[in-house]
Amino acid sequence: MHVVIVGCGRVGSALAKELIEANHTVAIIDRREEAFSRLDSSFTGQKIVGIGFDRDVLATAGIQHCDAVAAVTSGDNSNILIARVARENFGIERVVARIYDPQRAAVYQRLGIATVATVSWTTERVLRRVLPPEAAVEWVDPSANVSLIERHIESPNAGRKYTEIEESAKVRVVAVARLGKAMLMTPTLVAQEGDLMYLAIASTEVDSLNSKLNTAVVGGHA
Repeated sequence: MHVVIVGCGRVGSALAKELIEANHTVAIIDRREEAFSRLDSSFTGQKIVGIGFDRDVLATAGIQHCDAVAAVTSGDNSNILIARVARENFGIERVVARIYDPQRAAVYQRLGIATVATVSWTTERVLRRVLPPEAAVEWVDPSANVSLIERHIESPNAGRKYTEIEESAKVRVVAVARLGKAMLMTPTLVAQEGDLMYLAIASTEVDSLNSKLNTAVVGGHA
């Protein structure tokens, strides 16, 4: 994957380091050249001085062929502008923005932009939204027998009751986030495209979860 990070503060620099260590390519942008001092000498990605929502700067960072964008500057307005430019002008689907104001975060969730407020902010949470969904493991119990997993509802599963998805994919839907608001699963709740499911699943079955969900769509049973 190629990831564009805007903001080389504590979170941005840690995110860049972890992505490089995982053999991804990274371009990191900051308006202050001295911000790159947070990166150690082994950093192999691009370091670009500029304004993160400037299209020419983003083009220099390789946004035309990138897989994800993380806007992690210290300003809500800048991060949302960066996220919208990435999504609307360059068609990047996997975009996450750091938002300090939880009310704003809920608004932008409705626009399809993944946000994380500072109260729950960690580099790990950004990685879960930048990397492909197979990596989205929220929690594992101390015995490593049960995992809590994030998965989005794609169009083929939209319109099905969550109880049907549970039965066919052999998972337990714990909660659902829709338009920035979380709710507990009920027997009558129907999946909508873009819903974020929190699924409890045996840890040994995590790797096969996506194929189970796809099989559930195609054949009606896992």
